[in-house]
Order: sequence, then structure tokens, then C-alpha cells
Amino acid sequence: MILTNTTNYFSQFIAYFSDTIGWGMGGQILAYVLIAIVYLIFFALAGLYLVYLERRVAAFFQLRLGPNRVGPWGLMQTIADALKLLSKEIFGTDRKDKLLYHTAYYLVIVAALISLSVIPFSNGIAAYDINIGVFFISAVSSVGILGLLIGGWGSNNKYGVLGGMRSGLQMISYELSSGLAILTIVLMAGSLQLSEIIHQQQAGWFLWRGHIPALIAFVIFVIAGTAESNRTPFDLPEGEAELGAGYHTEYSGMGFAWFFLAEFINMFIISAVGVTLFLGGWLAPFGITDGLGMPWLWGFIWFFIKVGLMIFLLMWFRWTFPRLRIDQLLTLEWKYLLPIGLVNIILMAVLVYYHLVF
Repeated sequence: MILTNTTNYFSQFIAYFSDTIGWGMGGQILAYVLIAIVYLIFFALAGLYLVYLERRVAAFFQLRLGPNRVGPWGLMQTIADALKLLSKEIFGTDRKDKLLYHTAYYLVIVAALISLSVIPFSNGIAAYDINIGVFFISAVSSVGILGLLIGGWGSNNKYGVLGGMRSGLQMISYELSSGLAILTIVLMAGSLQLSEIIHQQQAGWFLWRGHIPALIAFVIFVIAGTAESNRTPFDLPEGEAELGAGYHTEYSGMGFAWFFLAEFINMFIISAVGVTLFLGGWLAPFGITDGLGMPWLWGFIWFFIKVGLMIFLLMWFRWTFPRLRIDQLLTLEWKYLLPIGLVNIILMAVLVYYHLVF
């Protein structure tokens, strides 16, 4: 039996402010505010770095240099772009529905930020380690779809409406396959708690221990995750050649930047969930760093190495495959991924029932 380490450094931090300092409820509120600030800083820095990484990866695949003028190795280019967006005038069509128009990007950003809160970055490092973590992420991430839908609709622009409707259709469709892939691993782990799922992989990552069903679930999850993040070859909701910019055609300045940033953070979340469910989360491969001290730090390092490789894989897809047509996109989901996912979860149930997973 694998024992779960229930120590949570964020809980200890909150307890320190509420008990040691003696501020009671005020200390707890202050601790929550500080944790929220840390996550907001991480949110912004991760988004900026992923934009820079995307440009570098694109340049690598296209045999060019990429950003190399602003700052050393072009590191300041993304910051310069962010400052440009901050200073740009915010304007939009007079025909827009102001409430929906301005609510849309808040929904997208808040959904991504809340999803981050339950992801364990290392052993004991998760802002909110709940026993329904997998279900929580699936539920909260679905709220982000509403942001894209009402953003396109509230813009009162035909390209925005088409982009929003495409986005809703695509993300809702591929959520089915993504959910089946996740349930395949949940069935194997017997738990919805992300930290518990990672601890159960101490004897081996589920990608290997789950035999063929786990491998199929991983492939389905990567394809569906790419589609849910609206990235090429599944970027029909914002197809530049057809819809201008899709659901954020009428957004400018920071309104556009929030949508842009949320796309990259969602890519990080998808990669983090994939690493947690299939690749052992913070656990070192073959236990090569076990016993070296500071396990939380090594867990943090291994987690981000795995997530980085997963993100590179998603970027590789973007700069390799051409954009699908809408009929091809839906055919892939409803005629192939969904039936395969249904058969796959039944196969995993049989393996678990007869104790054939190791």
C-alpha cells in the first residue's frame, strides 16, 4: 500500500498567519491574498515565457532565428509586446453588448486561474488539494467555453459570432473524448485526487502500467487537449484566412491580450494534467533523484521538465500539421476518437476488474 503524504505547504502557510501571528480570520484572509498574488505572478510570467517559447519553437521548425533583437536572445521581445498591448487604445464596435463583451475575457482568465489552483506542482505544493481535483478541473475549464461564446456573440460581429459558435462546438465535442481519456486513468487509479493519483504512480507511471488502454488514452488526451485549446491544426474558431480573428475580432489592447494569454495558460494546464495523470507528475523517472534531499524541490524541477516536454509536443503539432476543415474536425471526433475512447474505457475496466494492471 502506498501512503499519501498529506503535508501541504500552502495549508501550513495559512495556519502560520492565522495561529502564530494571531490575527485569526484576518491572518487567513491575508494568507489567501498572498497565495493569490503568487499565482497571478506565475500566471503572467508563464504566459510571457510560453509566448517567447512558441516563437523560438516556430523559428526552429522553420529554419529561422526568431526573436533576437530586443534583449539577450530576444528575451525582452515578449515583454515589449505586452507593454505595447497595455498602452494601446481599447476600442470596439458601438453595436456590442457591453456586459457580455467585457465579461467574456474575465470568464476565460478566471477559469484558467482557478484550474491552476488544484494542480500539484510538487509534493505538498498545491494551493487547493481537493479529493475531486480531476472533476474540479473538468468542470471549471468548461466555464472558459462560455467566455469564448459570449465574447463572439457580445461583439455583434458576424466573424466573432462564427468564431464563438465554432469554438463552442469544437470544445464541447472534444471534451467528451478528453473526459473519457481522463476517466480511463481515474478508473485505474480509483481516485479523483490529483496528488493521490501521483502517489499511486510511485511503482511506475500509469502510461506504462496501464498497458495499451493507457497509451491509447494518452494519445486521445493529447489530440483532444490540442483541440480544446483551439490551437493548430484545430484553430478553426480563430482561422485568420476565414474569420479575421474569430471570436476576438473586435477586441483590442488588453481585451485581446487576455484571450491570447489564456490560450497559452490553457496549454500549460492541459500539459500539467497530462503529466499528472500519465507521466507521474512530480515523480522522478526511475527514482534517480530519490534520497538527494529537498524532495519538494526535485519534484518541482521534474514536474516542469515533463510539462515543458509536453508543451513542446503541442507546439510541434502546431508547426507541423495544416488546419483541418470543419467537417474533418468533427469527423475525427465523432467517428474515430469518441468510439475508440468508449471501447478503450471498457477495456480498462476489464483489466482493472481482473487485476491485470500492474
